[in-house]
Amino acid sequence: MSSTSARPVSSASDVTTGLALMVLSVMVSPLIDIFAKLAITTVPSGEITAGRFVVQALCMLPLVIWRRSFADFSWRQSLFHAIRGAIITISMISFVTTLKYMAVADAIAIFFVEPIMVTILGGIFLKETIGWRRYTACGVGFFGAMLIIQPSFEEVGYIALLPVVSALCIAIFVLMTRALSRREDPWSMQFQMSIWGLLFCVLLLFLGQGTGSDLFDPVMPEGRAWFYVAGVGAMAAITGIVGVYAYRAAPASTLAPLQYFEIVSATIFAWLVFGDFPDAVKWLGIAIIVASGIYILWRERRFASKPVSDTSEVTMAP
Repeated sequence: MSSTSARPVSSASDVTTGLALMVLSVMVSPLIDIFAKLAITTVPSGEITAGRFVVQALCMLPLVIWRRSFADFSWRQSLFHAIRGAIITISMISFVTTLKYMAVADAIAIFFVEPIMVTILGGIFLKETIGWRRYTACGVGFFGAMLIIQPSFEEVGYIALLPVVSALCIAIFVLMTRALSRREDPWSMQFQMSIWGLLFCVLLLFLGQGTGSDLFDPVMPEGRAWFYVAGVGAMAAITGIVGVYAYRAAPASTLAPLQYFEIVSATIFAWLVFGDFPDAVKWLGIAIIVASGIYILWRERRFASKPVSDTSEVTMAP
């Protein structure tokens, strides 16, 4: 990020714009997973992930050129961008693989332990002050996740834990982004993430060629599969772009709770496309995760002592 100055107080109209854009972002974001679930029936998850990065990079490239963000590339930080690319690749492959066996809403609900993991890891590695109330909320949130994981674990086995792996990767990704975004442009960071992620995917697909692996043995997509893979990348790019402008218009502490509406929109899309709908126990788990996450965000907002930075990078959902 090129600036570390405090963000000016947002006007009411800016906040309204930010809220509207954030709602649009969380409405579009589940379509990434809908397209991925449609594609995973015939295309390996590593190839779907690579397709996402290709389309995402192509969508970002005109913006990076127009904004002259290439000038903000910090090649000295390439190692960190490579690590971020590897982490987001692992997260995406884990989550897409989950979608082959689990309902979209269930997988997304489990994934939303990610803010809880960010809180815990922030306390461990960034020495952020976290009181007993937030640690308790984290424990309650994990209990809610277990209500969703347990029946899924009985149905699909260890696959049900992959959204937790994905969430852990994103939590690490977020902490790295916090550190890097203070001195780099968010657009260049997202573009570099896509390039590095694509390179890792290409390497994995090359090594997996001919192995018969459902994860890494590449195939030539046929028919609608091309559209589904392209849809994953297009929805990811749209979500990222809209999200960036949402966070520029309104404070992150105001917008963050709206992210949980993604579970609702994901449930609606999954019901319309696949006929999947969570049962009562899973709804209870979802409610507990959402409640604990919003409480953590509220506590962080209440005790925040540092100004919000001028720009921020949107965490891109898996």
